[in-house]
Amino acid sequence: MKLFFTTLIFVLSVQFSFSQIVINELDCDTPSTDTVEFLELKSDTPNFSLDGYVVVFFNGSSSGADSSYLAFDLDGYITDINGLLLIGSSSVSPLPQYVIPESLIQNGADAVGVYLGSDTDFPDGTLATMTNLIDALAYDTADSDDTVLMGLLGLTEQISEGSGNNTNSIQRLNGGGYEVKAPTPRALNDGSGVVLNGVSISVDATQYNEGEIFDITFTTEQNVSSDLSITFSLNKGTFNNSDFTGDTTVTILNGQNSVTSTITLTDDIDDEGDEVLEINMASLPAEYLALNNLIEIRVVDNDFVVAAWGTPLSPTFGLVSSTEPSNYYDPIEGLSDVALEQAIQDIIAEEGVVRAQTYTDVVDILKEADQNPANSNQVWLVYTEQGRAKLDYQTTSNSVGKWNREHTFPRSRGGFNSIEADDIPDGINTFWNTNADSLRHGNSDAHALRAADGPENSSRSNQYYGDYVGPVGTVGSFKGDVARSVLYMQLRFNGLSVIENPIAVGEMGYLSTLLDWHRNDPPDDFEMNRNNIVYNWQFNRNPLIDKPDLVEYIWGNMVGQPWSNSLSVADQYIANIKLYPKPATDKLIVKGINQNTEIQIYSIQGQKLFSKIFNVDTIINIDFSPGVYIIKLFSDNAVKTEKMIVK
Repeated sequence: MKLFFTTLIFVLSVQFSFSQIVINELDCDTPSTDTVEFLELKSDTPNFSLDGYVVVFFNGSSSGADSSYLAFDLDGYITDINGLLLIGSSSVSPLPQYVIPESLIQNGADAVGVYLGSDTDFPDGTLATMTNLIDALAYDTADSDDTVLMGLLGLTEQISEGSGNNTNSIQRLNGGGYEVKAPTPRALNDGSGVVLNGVSISVDATQYNEGEIFDITFTTEQNVSSDLSITFSLNKGTFNNSDFTGDTTVTILNGQNSVTSTITLTDDIDDEGDEVLEINMASLPAEYLALNNLIEIRVVDNDFVVAAWGTPLSPTFGLVSSTEPSNYYDPIEGLSDVALEQAIQDIIAEEGVVRAQTYTDVVDILKEADQNPANSNQVWLVYTEQGRAKLDYQTTSNSVGKWNREHTFPRSRGGFNSIEADDIPDGINTFWNTNADSLRHGNSDAHALRAADGPENSSRSNQYYGDYVGPVGTVGSFKGDVARSVLYMQLRFNGLSVIENPIAVGEMGYLSTLLDWHRNDPPDDFEMNRNNIVYNWQFNRNPLIDKPDLVEYIWGNMVGQPWSNSLSVADQYIANIKLYPKPATDKLIVKGINQNTEIQIYSIQGQKLFSKIFNVDTIINIDFSPGVYIIKLFSDNAVKTEKMIVK
């Protein structure tokens, strides 16, 4: 009997200790970008350990099926002096003790619960349950009640925070129930409790160059009643103590409310790439609270490398050689029509040789393959024709000022998508076996993926080329690159084709547009360098870059003719003709002419501006507006096309 009584007391005491946590406040929807949404928990006693608890969010939509979509394990966290724990992004002020990415919490009709257990007990898609449930809240933003979800959690009421983009939060009342009013993160809802002295961090700018000096100021809301020592770090990623000098411990003196530390960024000679430092305050005394923290500052490296070749806007030719192995294209010699296309596919999709990387690995491939020739710390954006810092890769829902991966053959058109394993960045030496039928690998084929401006990528969507012609004001330096990229996909994968009037999945258009783009924008050094880098990862090449005339033999005006890997005498002659300077101003010098050769000059829109036959070297006076022009040279049956930039 005594043993039973002792056991009963133990069980009741454990249940009591685990019943002190409630959902105190929820802000599930904030105006515009949802960056300051949060969840606040409250314990009956201050400084309460949350070991053994987990927070779980449930999706009440039809696709969510009243199942979990987020789970936060609370092991290691402790409520503060007022018994509160705030969970939210670093944009929330005061700064949450538990920092999560922005825009994770859905608006509803949804629910959140606090359970005994861990996040591993609630993998995504776990049906809502009352097992081990401590507290739960069903909520919405003016949505209909989800009675099924409420029933699964034992709830009888669903609380509306207000209509979409509201400025409210849902707050627990001391006597039970909830009210909706202005948010009060890290403060008791009734205004009681210990009023903590907030500490904020401020800097004058969010970006500095190596060698520059800047101040970090720490300010309290009220003057301190005794000296407050603040320790902080700046290290993040590759940015470390060797990259700066300055004090990382400062003291706000008794009776004052601010202190400043002056930081000098080291101006070294190493090309480390742009870096990010993070101002990270260490734990503050119990009577203080961080209003913000984890402040990121961009450090721009001034030791970037400029390549010998130009950007697509200032193209160069012949400086970058193909790294194709000897005899790589030998199997296509003398073939035509279907046999030629099949022989090309046998090379670029050869099982056991060609490799497929993950979709996440493509980010690293693009940082290398699409590197801006004018600045090694940037990638070159395909449609907007500009450089952007490699650091500005899009990792959240906000794409403004960011770059991401653009499928030139859109996924929805090709019928290939990501799988879970695509989220793993496992590097160049880990890869999948692939072949011509491995269409899913089209999702991560870097020959058909480009670095692109985030908003422009969204605007481009999955339009056919011809319907999409690029942003207004750009000169179209991407057009030939895109054409060869899309046409490559037909050669690489069974089930894909480029045609004039696409209607089905697997078809892309418009062929006539892509042929024009290819002809008027020949491969340059940027594209050849890109081909070489992708080959290093995938062990296959885009043959339309190495041998651009193949386009005519498969889709164009040479269909049915046998292909020859070697140049004809006419081809060799015209290939040796040189045009300079690059860029040009008022004159174009042409060297290497020794037989009748027609020179034509076109605007980027295709309007013929000049045409004349020469049989000796010449200088052509040009009176064109600044921009990009196309030069075509004709001799016998040979044709050469180059870009000309006029400044």
